[in-house]
Order: sequence, then C-alpha cells, then structure tokens
Amino acid sequence: MQPQLSIIIASFKNPGLIKLCIEAIQKNAEKIKHEIIVVDGETEERTHDLMKEKFANIKFIPNKNNVGFGKLVNQGILAATGKNLFIINHDIIVKEKSLQVLLRYLEDNPSVGMVGPKLINFDNTIQPSCFRFYSPLTIIYRRTFFGKFNFAKKHMNRFMMKNEKNNLPSDVDWIMGSAMMISRSALKKVGKLDNRYFMYFEDVDWCWRFWKKNLRVVYNPLAEVFHYHGKASKGKSALGSVVFNHLTRVHIISGFKFFLKFIGEKDPTKKYAQTKRK
Repeated sequence: MQPQLSIIIASFKNPGLIKLCIEAIQKNAEKIKHEIIVVDGETEERTHDLMKEKFANIKFIPNKNNVGFGKLVNQGILAATGKNLFIINHDIIVKEKSLQVLLRYLEDNPSVGMVGPKLINFDNTIQPSCFRFYSPLTIIYRRTFFGKFNFAKKHMNRFMMKNEKNNLPSDVDWIMGSAMMISRSALKKVGKLDNRYFMYFEDVDWCWRFWKKNLRVVYNPLAEVFHYHGKASKGKSALGSVVFNHLTRVHIISGFKFFLKFIGEKDPTKKYAQTKRK
C-alpha cells in the first residue's frame, strides 16, 4: 500500500544529528503511514554503521562525494513512493503533531503545492523561515556595508516579511529548504530541484516554479520543528566572507544563477494574484 508520506532526510557528515532526526520522526509519525529515506553526502563509515545497526529498515542512499543539497533531495525523490513528500535537513527535529498539521493542511487545500513549518531554535526562539523573493539588491544589502543604511534595512525587513507574519497559515514567496512538504501531484507539475545549484537558492528556485504553475507556497506556523541552524555562510565582514568563506561565495554564485535563469520574468506571485482577481 502506498505510504501517505515519504520523509526525505538530506544529510552530510553528522550521524549524531541523523539519529536524533530519525528518532523524533519515529516517535511523532506513528499515526501516519510513512517511509523514511536518508540520502547522505560524502558518506563516512560511522554513518554507514549507524544506518546498518540502528535503522536497517530505513532506505539509505549513500554518496561517495559531496554532491550538494539539490542532488541529494532529487535522489530521495526518485526513491520515494508516498502520496506526499516531506523534505528536511538532518538537523530538523520534528515536534509532536507537526507532521499531522502540515499533512492535513496540504491535503485539505488542493491549491497549495508546498507548505512549510515554523522553524525554532532549541531555546524556543523563532528562526526566519519564509521570505519575499530576492532581488540583486537583497544580496548587496546583506553582504556589504550598505546594509547599515535605513533604506537597506527597510528593504531587508520586507524581504524577511517582518511586518507581515501572523500566527495563522499565510501565502509567502518562498520557504527555507530545511523543511518543505509537497504533494506528489504538485511535484509532477513542477519537477524536481534544479541540480545546477550546489547549495543555496535551490529552494527559492523551486518555490518560484511552484508559483509559476499556480501552486501556492504556504508558511504554516501552527506546525513547529526544531532546527539546529549553523549559519555556515555568515562571515565576519562582507569582503572577508567573500574572500575566505567558501559557502558565502557559493551563496553569491547561486544567486547569480537564479537571476540569470529567470531574467525578464515577472514575480509569479503577482501573476497568480492577477489571475485570481479575474
């Protein structure tokens, strides 16, 4: 019988977090017919041992190399058989009823193609997890001294939707790829993640394409998950981070790929809104 939910965990060199992630799912997804798929990059012996000894019944897809987030997820999608898919990083710890809330919302709202939970730190503070689409200025303001000016702060507040969030589900431009639930019917319309992104912007790209297919992307704060967020691409200074932080350079390169890919296209959320008004 087809599972109601395929849970795809994209992981990289941290078996301790993988173990916690899986155990939380097993504890909180008992009432959902589900399967778990772990797709690991640059797999180490200790991760092989963990999956073999503790989770032999779980689908495990190792990779010899670090292939990037998008390719890991796409491998998991190819192995998934569920009616819906929940894609998470290995540093996500699902809370009680979070899976049920997301799944019920997705299945009860056929116009929604993707829904994401509220991401919280382990001290229960809230992480930014839903945003407006990037513009080139967004990256400039985030990565240079221009970000200190009031006009840049105003732009960034809009980007991070600081004045628009509430405690109820709401449409957003894109949600962070750390935790995304999608329906298989939406996946068939939109396709998998774009493998041209090694890391960063693959989630932005995907949400853009969901909106282009008139499939809503929704942030649902009624579902909460813990997220151990390392902020690996954040440097001490703009120039220093670009020169010395590899992940910052990857982020900027991915941004250029995104802008070049969709150059000339109008924001698909505005097109969707216009369609609904007609």
